[in-house]
Amino acid sequence: MATGWAGDGAVQDQIDATVNDAVQRARGQLKKGPGLTHCEECDAPIPAARRKAVPGVRLCVKCQAAEDAERSAGLYNRRGSKDSQLR
Repeated sequence: MATGWAGDGAVQDQIDATVNDAVQRARGQLKKGPGLTHCEECDAPIPAARRKAVPGVRLCVKCQAAEDAERSAGLYNRRGSKDSQLR
């Protein structure tokens, strides 16, 4: 709901523009290019379908999964909330 001199769809237009800017920024940060033919960690061949699907790929699926798991390992609070500790 827009107020004042703004048109009826002004707020939604602003939201859409913000989302579009964020999408364009994220796309600009993606790697480009053909990617590697062999994994830089284990030297296993990277299939052509993966190189086509993930531009700029540098790891095989197994090594990429291990790297993703390593990155996300510190994101969880394994101690739980205070509420759960009081029960």
